[in-house]
Amino acid sequence: MREYVVKGNKKMRQGVTTGACATGAAKAAASMLLTHTKVEAVDFEARNGKVIRLEIDECEVTDNWVSCSVIKDAGDDPDVTHGLRIRAKVWKIPHGVEIDGGTGVGRVTQKGLKLPVGAAAINEVPLMMIREALLEVGTSNHYQGGFAVEISVPEGERVAKETMNSRLGIIGGISILGTTGIVEPMSERAIIDTIKKEMDIVMAQGVDQLLFSPGNYGEDFAANQLNMKTDHLIKCSNYIGEMLDYARYLKVPKLILVGHLGKLVKLAAGIMNTYSKVADGRMEILAVHAALSGVRKEQLQKIMECITVDAALDILKEEGVLDEVMVRISERIAFYLKTRTRD
Repeated sequence: MREYVVKGNKKMRQGVTTGACATGAAKAAASMLLTHTKVEAVDFEARNGKVIRLEIDECEVTDNWVSCSVIKDAGDDPDVTHGLRIRAKVWKIPHGVEIDGGTGVGRVTQKGLKLPVGAAAINEVPLMMIREALLEVGTSNHYQGGFAVEISVPEGERVAKETMNSRLGIIGGISILGTTGIVEPMSERAIIDTIKKEMDIVMAQGVDQLLFSPGNYGEDFAANQLNMKTDHLIKCSNYIGEMLDYARYLKVPKLILVGHLGKLVKLAAGIMNTYSKVADGRMEILAVHAALSGVRKEQLQKIMECITVDAALDILKEEGVLDEVMVRISERIAFYLKTRTRD
């Protein structure tokens, strides 16, 4: 891939998904199986209409099957799957296209994902892309039969330890993913999709509430200070709004959100993406509520000059209004959370 996008004033190269790599490898293997001609590269259309061209890395040919591989190129995205060899082994069957996972492709072990328990972790769009590519190869070569495909990733089980697959109940390897076939650098969508999958899995277990935290601090506080079970805690990162929207879609009966005030205070102004590059406003929020609690102008200015929320809280404590301000802010947070979920 040599397509680029501009993010944060930087020109960044796009990559390809594991699903696109599996599609390219399968298409090359099917073509070689039917034509007995070596394939150096393949072209196919991504789900967004762009044409993806992938070079074939390795091939193995026997009388009964052909195996080809593609090296995963994540572009400028910090993806742990970058550089992995995605392999497809293809052989003939009487009709249809059957796709399964081999070594290094995870298996689904819990309900809640769109794939059934026991299935290979190859998502819906990659499955569709592989089927379409192989049917195209069959048609162009006047082949009336079908194909069986096994997707494998030699280093997949090792790399899976660096992903969230185990939390999603996917064991034994990575997932073959992608919604378009193209990876946008530093994509937030992949993180949000993972959070949603975790929510699906936990809700599929019949729980009556979901526990969320932006990060490790909230998880530790819930476990050590609140004595809460955190086995099914979901880390929602900065994406509070996305989490609330999906919780409403799932009709979650009860939500518990635990985190450091440094992030959660932003919710008191309706800021639902707490990433500092998106919005800050922490000191402004604290200063406003401090002013409503009678704090003097000089102290308000000190709050505005604070770098951390903890430093601002020290000032509120000195002024004797810490509890009052926290109640005010908690009420505003609750207001905006309920507004977002239309509760």
